[in-house]
Amino acid sequence: MYLVTGGAGFIGSHLVAALSDRGQNVVVCDWFRDDERWRNLAKHEIVDIIPPENLAAWLRLSATRLTAVLHMGAVSATTETNVDLIAARNIRATQDILAWCTEAQVPLIYASSAATYGDGFQGFDDVFAPEALAKLRPLNAYGWSKHVIDRRLASMVRNGASLPPQWVGLKFFNVYGPNEYHKGTMKSVIAHNYPILRRGEKMRLFRSYRSDYPDGGQLRDFIYVRDCVEVILWFLENSRLSGLFNLGTGQARTWMDLAVALHSAMGLTPDIEIIEMPPELRNKYQYFTQARMNRLRDAGYTRPFTTLEDGIHDYVSRYLAREEDPYR
Repeated sequence: MYLVTGGAGFIGSHLVAALSDRGQNVVVCDWFRDDERWRNLAKHEIVDIIPPENLAAWLRLSATRLTAVLHMGAVSATTETNVDLIAARNIRATQDILAWCTEAQVPLIYASSAATYGDGFQGFDDVFAPEALAKLRPLNAYGWSKHVIDRRLASMVRNGASLPPQWVGLKFFNVYGPNEYHKGTMKSVIAHNYPILRRGEKMRLFRSYRSDYPDGGQLRDFIYVRDCVEVILWFLENSRLSGLFNLGTGQARTWMDLAVALHSAMGLTPDIEIIEMPPELRNKYQYFTQARMNRLRDAGYTRPFTTLEDGIHDYVSRYLAREEDPYR
C-alpha cells in the first residue's frame, strides 16, 4: 500500500492514477476544499482518504502496511506570503513524515523544487553536499521551505543520522500537464492560454529587459508530468537508490517555443503579443532555468524525456480539447 500526500493535487493525482493502474492499493492524504480537484481522482480506485490533520494518528496504525510514502503535499504557490502557513505545511509536516518513515523504516520520496536555486546565479547542479546547498538563495518563501528540508537531509547524511531505507528528493522544474486546473494563477501557461486562444484572443508573453534575451526568449526547463511520474516509479523499482535529484529534461526552451507549440497543437497560426512585465516582478524574474540531469542519468535512468512539442500536443489533444472531461 502506498500513501500519496497531496494526492488530489497535480503531480500527486498522477501518481495515484499510475499506481492504481498497476493494481496497487493507494491511500490519499489531502484536503479537497471547494474546487473540483476531486475530479483528479474520480477515474481511479483508492483505498482511503485521510485529512492531513488526521495523518499522524493514521500512520501510527499503518507502519506494517505501507510500502512507501510519496510526499507531494505542500503549499505550492510561489506567491504565498503567509510564511507561518508555509513553515507549518511544508517544513514541519515534512519533518514529521521524515521522522515517521525513519522510525517505521518505510521509503520516502518527497517533492523539492527548482525554486531552491533562486536566481540561478549558482547554477542548477544538484550537488548534494551541505556546502553546495548553503550557497543557494531562494527568491520566495516556498523555495526556502523546500530548501530547508534539502539542507536538513544533507546534514543528517553528513552526520550519519538514521534515515528511511530509501529517501529521494526531487527538484521539480516547470511541470505541466492535465489535472493542474485547480491551481489558479499557478497553473501552467499552457493551461492558462488554451481557453484564451479558443476564444480567438492573442497569447501574451512578457517583454525581456535584458539585451541578451529577446522578447519571449526567456528560457525554462519544461517537463511533462507523465515523465515526472515515470521517474518516481523508477525510483520505487530501484529502492537501493537515495539522494537529491533534479527533475527536468535538461533542455531549456523559450516561452516563444512554448507559444508556437501551443498554437500548432491547436491548429492555429501563431499570434503573440508582447506585454510589459509588472514592475514588482522585474527584479525577481528568472531568465534561465535548466536542470543538470547528470546525477539521475548516472544513477541509471535512461528513458528519454518528452519534447516540449510532443508534450503540448498530447496535453491538448487528449485532455484540454476534451473540455467536459480533461482529467487524467
